[in-house]
Amino acid sequence: MTRWKITIEYDGAGFVGWQRQENGLGVQRALEDAIEKFAQERVTVFGAGRTDSGVHALGQVAHFDLDKETDAETVRKALNYHCKGQPVAVLEAEAVDDEFHARFSARSRHYLYRILARRGPPALETGRVWHVPVPLDVAAMHQAAQMLIGKHDFSSFRAALCQAESPVKTLDVLNVARMADEIHITASARSFLHNQIRILTGTLRMVGEGRWTAEDVRRALKAQDRAAAGPTAPPDGLYLTRVDY
Repeated sequence: MTRWKITIEYDGAGFVGWQRQENGLGVQRALEDAIEKFAQERVTVFGAGRTDSGVHALGQVAHFDLDKETDAETVRKALNYHCKGQPVAVLEAEAVDDEFHARFSARSRHYLYRILARRGPPALETGRVWHVPVPLDVAAMHQAAQMLIGKHDFSSFRAALCQAESPVKTLDVLNVARMADEIHITASARSFLHNQIRILTGTLRMVGEGRWTAEDVRRALKAQDRAAAGPTAPPDGLYLTRVDY
């Protein structure tokens, strides 16, 4: 038996999220179905991050165990062939040792949130950015973001349905920068709470609009109460870009 590590790209708008679900097609099931068609084996695919419906990935990582004797290039090509028609692509495949686990072996996860900050709506990027048609103060957003760096109780930035055992996380990076018409928010941590980045983004938008200050963000963090923070940004602009091991 060989354990295979795969790196995956997908458009989250075409799925109900990463996890296998009864109400629609998840990325996990799409890959498991493709593996079964290729190897005639029903396996479980374990992902590094359980992205929600509408959230995209440029560098999701997953693993699965396969009895079939094959090679990395055949795995990559076969999975892409059997995923035709689905907005998912296997970028790389490699054999790894049995101790590797896509989720538990990860040292850091990196995300990007794209805000299209202009009056005109997107024509080509619909579903892939959050359109905010008002001016945003990027410098103020970045300054406020720095209040959140480090180890904190992020209860204020945690979805009600979050299943994490503890709300305490260490946020290593939270940067806000302008890229032409877009504002990019980049976040890095070993792990995140459910909807944490989307709630952080919704809160930082309020700062960008001048409705909140950095001090308001600090108070929201200290409150440890979801009601104290800003709204949850839509999934459209969120991307899992890379996972480090």
